[in-house]
Amino acid sequence: MRRYILSFLLFSASFSITAQKSLFKHLNTFSKQDSLRGSITPERIWWDLTYYHLDISVDPGKKFIKGKNEVKYKVITPSSVLQIDLQHPMQITKVTQNGKELVVKSEGNAHFIHLKEKQKKGKTNSIIVYYEGFPKVAVNAPWDGGFSWKKDLKGNHFIATSCQGLGASVWWPNKDHMYDEVDSMDISVRVPSNLMNVSNGRLQKVEKHENNTTTYHWSVKNPINNYGVNVNIGDYVHFSEKYAGEDGELDLDYYVLRDNLEEAKEQFKDVPKMLKAFEHWFGKYPFYEDGYKLVEVPYLGMEHQSSVTYGNKYLKGYLGSDLSGTGWGLKFDFIIIHESGHEWFANNITNKDIADMWIHESFTAYSESLFLDYYYGKKASSEYVIGTRKSIANDIPIIGPYHVNKEGSGDMYYKGANMLHTIRYLICNDKKWRKILRGLNKEFYHKTVTTKEIEDYISKKSKMNLSKVFDQYLRTVKVPVFEYKWKEGKLLYRWNNVVKGFKMPLKIKVNNSKVILEPTEEWQEKKIKGKDIVIDKNFYVEVKKI
Repeated sequence: MRRYILSFLLFSASFSITAQKSLFKHLNTFSKQDSLRGSITPERIWWDLTYYHLDISVDPGKKFIKGKNEVKYKVITPSSVLQIDLQHPMQITKVTQNGKELVVKSEGNAHFIHLKEKQKKGKTNSIIVYYEGFPKVAVNAPWDGGFSWKKDLKGNHFIATSCQGLGASVWWPNKDHMYDEVDSMDISVRVPSNLMNVSNGRLQKVEKHENNTTTYHWSVKNPINNYGVNVNIGDYVHFSEKYAGEDGELDLDYYVLRDNLEEAKEQFKDVPKMLKAFEHWFGKYPFYEDGYKLVEVPYLGMEHQSSVTYGNKYLKGYLGSDLSGTGWGLKFDFIIIHESGHEWFANNITNKDIADMWIHESFTAYSESLFLDYYYGKKASSEYVIGTRKSIANDIPIIGPYHVNKEGSGDMYYKGANMLHTIRYLICNDKKWRKILRGLNKEFYHKTVTTKEIEDYISKKSKMNLSKVFDQYLRTVKVPVFEYKWKEGKLLYRWNNVVKGFKMPLKIKVNNSKVILEPTEEWQEKKIKGKDIVIDKNFYVEVKKI
């Protein structure tokens, strides 16, 4: 998704013709703005982001925000022009460094700050970006994000932000690219005094002002991606509990609308259950210093780091429905489990480029079944993830084009989850599989990563070359087809509809006897008594008898 499209095209030869046509159709729509947003530009690469202090006031009546963002950075290679992103109709009013106003030259949503002082390698400097405006109103949050300006049943303002994909620069100025996470952050939000603001991290101070407004000061101690930063404003009430986790005592804080307090106390019992299951599978919760919060919002929900948002209407499943169609999806509150799973995959381990967003969504979609596995067993887990296959479209590849801020197919959720489920059964050792999942969160703790890093880690730790498996499921729209036929008492079999060099073992049953085959693209034969076979459904493949 950056300007270096060639790196993506080098492996596109393995795509189906349909997928290639779809890809190039998308490529033809990309503009310079897409490259400015999605690439590591020369005006971004020379400085390492270290700290933000976002300090804003929110006027709910006017749907207007105004404030500033202090941006601290370390000079990697001296330069004199620094890129900050802020999307129209928001406007930068001025930028200063050490009290001196700087020249800002804008190109669409990219704003180039011309620095007056010499930037010395290794030195930490800062700028302050002042801005204001009427931020984009979310049409269908969180998918079409921005600011959600709603009201609760009592007529109180009920406001929240969501900006995954669209980008945090839709409402505040920042270095809006995934590769460089800020190391720590303070968030100060001024709101009418009858309302409360809840943001990421821990509440440090509540400051009351004479004009009937109040500022809530929050502090984030861990690295955080831009879209994980949020503002939630409402007539909130608070309750809390402690969780005895792998890294000690974890604070769990809940903020819900006043009338929903009792319902929330019952529904949010899924939170400690989630933490117990996910710390088992993935390792310690990644943000003990910042705590865990679940915050009610006027949209479905989002994985905002240490400030997970919730709008599932206090129902089990996904708004009361089971996405798998198996009944298992009604055993948990989908938003609590799924969005909290992102604390490990999205917030702890973060993709460098949104083209690799499968790293966020495939693992987290699979976490739903692992939650079931922990409490209801492996059969429930398998039935659930297999049941979600009906949602797979196989329209375009899961991995998108790089350097242009463009994600791939929505199949990154359940096709990706079924790919991981298949790999689990290829490894055929749940202790090793759990060790890999925990190892990922330890190896890439608080880091941004590429697909290659994740692929290589899983292949290395499983002691299996899974490169063609990843190519097949992530980079094509083709589902492997296991073709077989019987001839003179022998089973003939092969893989079809696969990338070149695809080799993947497959478990089958013949006359209730388990057999492991190692098909390739070439026909092979095995002397087996029987007339038909049953494929292990845990493998996401299709079967064709010839």
